Amino acid sequence: MTRRAREMAETGVYHIMLRGNERKSILASDGEKQFFLDCIRGKQNETNFSLHAYCLMDNHVHLLINIQDNELASIMKGIATRYAFFYNNRHNRVGHVFQDRFKSEPIEDERYLLAAVRYIHNNPVKAGMVSNPEDYRWSSYWAYIQPELFGEEWIDSASILGIIALDRKSAIEEFIRFSKDVVEETFIDIEEKSGIKTLDEGGCILREYLKQEGLPITIKEIKENQELRQKAIVFLRANTQLSQRKIAILLGIDKSIVEKVKL
Repeated sequence: MTRRAREMAETGVYHIMLRGNERKSILASDGEKQFFLDCIRGKQNETNFSLHAYCLMDNHVHLLINIQDNELASIMKGIATRYAFFYNNRHNRVGHVFQDRFKSEPIEDERYLLAAVRYIHNNPVKAGMVSNPEDYRWSSYWAYIQPELFGEEWIDSASILGIIALDRKSAIEEFIRFSKDVVEETFIDIEEKSGIKTLDEGGCILREYLKQEGLPITIKEIKENQELRQKAIVFLRANTQLSQRKIAILLGIDKSIVEKVKL
């Protein structure tokens, strides 16, 4: 099957999503996340593109970049190849680290640009990992709210804040408020949901996921541990077509518990 041609942005700005092969956590440790940032910076020094925002999750990455006259595929290949070499060497493995090619969507106006920044910074909140974007370490959020302490030359937060207000202090205050607005926005996401619809299939994929995460635990243990239970619910809702009722049956819990977990 022929791949669909990548949609190009007249502005040169793209929202990029790169994910681990087979849903694996390829950025599980702080050291791995830091090295991935080093890969971005290294490629940026070679190619001179702007990075407006990023968020590094355990098994996927979101970037908001402005490539101008540079080649998007070449930039992403350079970042991914360097990281894959590091990751395979570190874990004494061979094979693909990232799943297929990266996903991208063009950002053509300021409204969508601001919404993309908000969406990227709120990924950990959506995943139920933190309550607020400032509570997550591995994103560019702090480069916006305290640029004098956390802003770095390689993260272009100034141009985004400049869209919001000319006065830096006012722009930051409005950015914080804007970032916490609860809005259902449609952007490229971590996973297209699989065709998994039965309890048996759901149990199998959940056990495989837990094994990959280094959590060889039973359904009973998940039921009795609130943190594990939430992690399992988020995974099943994001990666299967199981209804909330079926997820509740699979985990042996009340449906109301599943309903309360935010994606």
